[in-house]
Amino acid sequence: MYKVIVLALPGAGKTTILHRVAEQIKDLKIINFGDVMFEEARRLLAVGSRDDMRRLMDSESYVRIQQRAAEVLGGLSGKIVIDTHAAIRTLNGYYPGLPPTVTQLIRPRSVIFLEFRPEDIISRRIKDNVAGIRRREHESIEEVEEHQRISMIFAIASATYSSAYFVKISLRYPETYPYQHVDDAASRLTQYLRSLEKGTYVSSETVR
Repeated sequence: MYKVIVLALPGAGKTTILHRVAEQIKDLKIINFGDVMFEEARRLLAVGSRDDMRRLMDSESYVRIQQRAAEVLGGLSGKIVIDTHAAIRTLNGYYPGLPPTVTQLIRPRSVIFLEFRPEDIISRRIKDNVAGIRRREHESIEEVEEHQRISMIFAIASATYSSAYFVKISLRYPETYPYQHVDDAASRLTQYLRSLEKGTYVSSETVR
């Protein structure tokens, strides 16, 4: 049994990768941290949508709901993967998606960061916008690179807060066929999670 947090920038393809992993590992639970936050906000504050949660809640309420969601996740057992973001870009600056109190409540075994080329992230966001999957604001390659760099710093800090392993899976290479990054990341993640389940030692070559 284990509980890990998997992080990547919005639109990078993380959710698709995790769905692929769930097909390979029996009884794996993929839980979106934002969904748990919304359920708690709806239950406690009668918030009507995730957009309302971001738009209407003040900072104190947001932190309180964030911590309440972490308590819920901390109480779960089994093979758990938590899907979320390390750094949230706001008008006031970058806000930690996993501040110390949240990470300590969740108590993850590992914090795993998926790293991509900025141009690939932008390309996937454009496809999502065209397909109507989700509207994402346009960011330049430089802005995406900065966001990813800060997210990895925040991810390392989150692992430190909770005495968890930090793992980086780098996908900074051009795809030679469609969905190669999905295939490669899912394969590496699956191998890593199976090693946690067995309690075996994983060398750095496994997730490189």
